[in-house]
Amino acid sequence: MLRLLIALLCLVSLAEFSVAAAPASPVGPLKIGVSGPFTGGSSPMGISMREGIRIAAAEINAAGGVLGRQVELVERDDEARNERGAQVVQELIDREHVVAGLGIANTGVALASQRFYQQARIPIITSVATGSLITKQFLPPLHPDNFVFRVSASDTLQAAMIVAEAVDRRGIKRVAIFHDATNYGQLGREDLERTLAERNIVPVAVERFQIPQPDMSSQLRRARQAGAEAILTYGIGPELAQIVNGMARLNWHVPLIGSWTLAMSNFIDNAGPNGEGARMPQTFIPEPTTPRRKTFLDAWKNATGSTRIPVPPAAAQGYDSTLLLAAAIRQAGSTDGDRIREALENLQERVEGVIMTYSRPFSKDRHETINSVHDVFMGEVQNGRVVFAYDEDRRRASRQ
Repeated sequence: MLRLLIALLCLVSLAEFSVAAAPASPVGPLKIGVSGPFTGGSSPMGISMREGIRIAAAEINAAGGVLGRQVELVERDDEARNERGAQVVQELIDREHVVAGLGIANTGVALASQRFYQQARIPIITSVATGSLITKQFLPPLHPDNFVFRVSASDTLQAAMIVAEAVDRRGIKRVAIFHDATNYGQLGREDLERTLAERNIVPVAVERFQIPQPDMSSQLRRARQAGAEAILTYGIGPELAQIVNGMARLNWHVPLIGSWTLAMSNFIDNAGPNGEGARMPQTFIPEPTTPRRKTFLDAWKNATGSTRIPVPPAAAQGYDSTLLLAAAIRQAGSTDGDRIREALENLQERVEGVIMTYSRPFSKDRHETINSVHDVFMGEVQNGRVVFAYDEDRRRASRQ
C-alpha cells in the first residue's frame, strides 16, 4: 500500500512538472506592423492607408480575431523618409516583435526598409507604394524565398495606361514628362520613357523638380517652347498642383495625365479649378458600384465622420491588404513567417475585398495582386473629386 501511495505521488509530481514546463499558449494580441507617412506632404496617402487598415482590423477583431487572438496594429510614422522608414521597420521587428507588416506608401521608403522584413523572414504586404522594383528586390537564385507582396498597381502598369491615354486615345505624340527627384519620380520617369519608346516616341522635354518646389514656371516654359501637347507626370500632390497652377498663369492649356497620385487631396485642393480634367490610373474610385464597396464607404464615414477619402486607392488597398494577411495567417495556423509566406503564395480562401474579390492572388513567382491594366480604371478630376473617366470603366467596376 505504501509503495502504491509513493507511486501515485510521483505521478502527480510528474504531471505538475509537465504542466509547469509546457509553453504558455499565445493568448496575447497578434501584432502587425503598420508604417507609412502620417505627417508631411505624403500624409494623405499614409493616413488614408492607415484608416483602411484600421477599419479592416476592427472588422476582423469584431469577428473573433485571427487564431483566437485580437489583431493589434503597431503604427509608426516613416515621414516619407528612406532612413526613417528603415529605422521604424527595424524597431517593429526587434522591439515590437511583429509577425507581419503592412503599409509603406513611398517607393524609396519601401526599397530602403522592406529589406529588414526580408532578412527577418517576416512577410510584408506593401499596401500603397507602386515602384516596379518593389516586389523584385529579393528574387531567386540569390533569394530563394521572397517575403515582399503587394496590392497596389505597379508603375509598369500605370505607365502603360498613361501612355495609352495620351497616345492611343488622344493621338498625342509630342509629350513632356514632369517628375520629382525622389526614387518614385525617377523610376516612374524611366517607366514612361520605356513605354513611349515602344511606340517610337521620344518626349520633347523631360523636366525634373525637387520636393518642395513652389514654382514650375521655368520648366513649363521649356516644355511649351518644345511644342509639348500634353504633360505626363510622376510626383506627389503638392508639386503636381504647382504644375497646373503654373500652366494657368502662363495661359497654357494642355492635358495633364499622370500616375495615381493626381487623385491626392492635396493636389485637388491646391489646384482648385486648375486641376479639373486631370486624369490618372486608379485601383479604386469611391462610388458604391458594388455592395462591398458601399459597405466600405459606409464604414469609412462611420470611422472618420466624413464621406471624403483623401486618397481612395490608398484606403482601399490598405483595407484589402489586411484582409489578405488575416486569411493567410488563418490558413497557416501559425504566426511563423515562412508559413504565412507559403500561405500567401497558395491562398485557398476567396477574399472579398474592395478593389476586387481575390482568388489565388499570389503564387511563388507572382507577388502582385494587380497584373493587368484591366484591373485598373482611368480616373478624372471633376468638380473637386475623382470620378470614372469612362462609362465603360464604371460598368466594369460594377462586375468586379
